[in-house]
Amino acid sequence: MTLILGIDPGSVVTGFGVIRSDGTRHEYLESGCIRTVASNEKSRDVPMDRRLHDIYQGLSQVIETWSPEEVAIEQIFMARSADSALKLGHARGVAMVTAANSGVPLFEYEARKIKQATVGTGAAAKHQVEHMVKLILGISGDLQSDAADALAIAVCHANSRLGLQRTTASRFSRGRAQIP
Repeated sequence: MTLILGIDPGSVVTGFGVIRSDGTRHEYLESGCIRTVASNEKSRDVPMDRRLHDIYQGLSQVIETWSPEEVAIEQIFMARSADSALKLGHARGVAMVTAANSGVPLFEYEARKIKQATVGTGAAAKHQVEHMVKLILGISGDLQSDAADALAIAVCHANSRLGLQRTTASRFSRGRAQIP
């Protein structure tokens, strides 16, 4: 089984999720959020270099703790503004460099593919992704939104890494689970 770290980067909150998978069975290990100093203060008052440093330190700690064999991250998407896209790009860059510094291979996935791999449709809503991630990984408690997204990225990679065409969500499509 392969240890996979999924990362949902953000300039204020970066989600992470760690799973172990053989491509068909997924085991939840840990998830959480790395909150930069900007999450406790007015974000525009916190210099970007401090936020990026927090992300680097947090992800370095997760990688050191779990020693993932592979890292998966969401590809950049259309942001609301150029400023938002630039900030997200910085956070993604830090996540990518952190993985590279650790010698861990990095894989990128489009948001549509991540949703397809977890829910069965690329147009799924955020709450549907979270619901299916909890079903797929057997999580009964609440998940932080960014952590749920990171776990969805990890599940997408686990399904993709072995060239599986069938999504995990398809196992639930025969009436065994309802997607709200």
